[in-house]
Amino acid sequence: MRWITLFVFCSTLALASGDEWTPLFPDGAPLGVKTGLIEEAHKERNGYPDGGIRHITEPGYKVMLPDADKRTGAAVVIFPGGGYAMLAMGHEGYDYAKWLVERGVVAVVVKYRVSTDARANDDFPVPLLDARRAIRTTRAKAAEWGIDPDRIGVMGSSAGGHLASMCATMAKEEVGPPPSDDIDRLSCAVNFAILVYPVIGMDADWGHRGSRHNLIGKEAPDALAKQVATYRRVDADTPPCFLVHAADDRAVPLRNSMEFAARCAEHKVSVVCHVYAHGGHGFGLKGKGDSQQWAKRLEEWLVFQGLATASGSK
Repeated sequence: MRWITLFVFCSTLALASGDEWTPLFPDGAPLGVKTGLIEEAHKERNGYPDGGIRHITEPGYKVMLPDADKRTGAAVVIFPGGGYAMLAMGHEGYDYAKWLVERGVVAVVVKYRVSTDARANDDFPVPLLDARRAIRTTRAKAAEWGIDPDRIGVMGSSAGGHLASMCATMAKEEVGPPPSDDIDRLSCAVNFAILVYPVIGMDADWGHRGSRHNLIGKEAPDALAKQVATYRRVDADTPPCFLVHAADDRAVPLRNSMEFAARCAEHKVSVVCHVYAHGGHGFGLKGKGDSQQWAKRLEEWLVFQGLATASGSK
């Protein structure tokens, strides 16, 4: 039986982390520039061929589908973190996707544009354009992937959490070039958001300086910093949100999640926020210390919302 188990594991891994990405913009990404940069992938990190990726200039996505008879009709579009400098594809991308698929949820892992090279045009709103395109693509593929187009959520960690929070709070704001095709004309609004130790306070010293500099530049005007400080963008139309953070996070302080959750409460937005004493930053699905329990809490929330099935059930 051991070889059967190995075959199943390898098949799942291949589906999750194959070499091919589907382009988000087949005819070329908006605001794209030719830089000569070569995308760099860290090999065999966290058990995946492309565990971390740098210098992304061609945005794309990979989809993982549960068995047809197990799908709940929900989908989650996943944005790995990395300070808007790189993408931690392993523990903040593929790990989440596999976990969601096991619970009947379609998972879409996104490779959005980031780089620390000055030649790359990846400042705001470029990552948001890629994220919105991924949401719209998921909505366009609803029938093909067995999704209810009104049950599409986002999930992001750290800077990816900031990107997910922009998707949850700024859908009504027009950014970037006008629509170029039918997919661009679909709604980019999401129906729920999962924010994992997210960067929120882009206008505050309790945010994350590296993410701010990489997204909007070191000399960004205050107005732009406030525009992308998503605790300021929460309103009554913000969808239900689940947040998790560790109190001992020294990279992205707990206040980021607290401010966002408080604004949700003020606007009567359904919000759950789990705070753990231990975990630090970047703990991913497994957690550290008492934060090892957080994925179970997420499962309970998703099941309560009617978006997922409990692990081990159909």
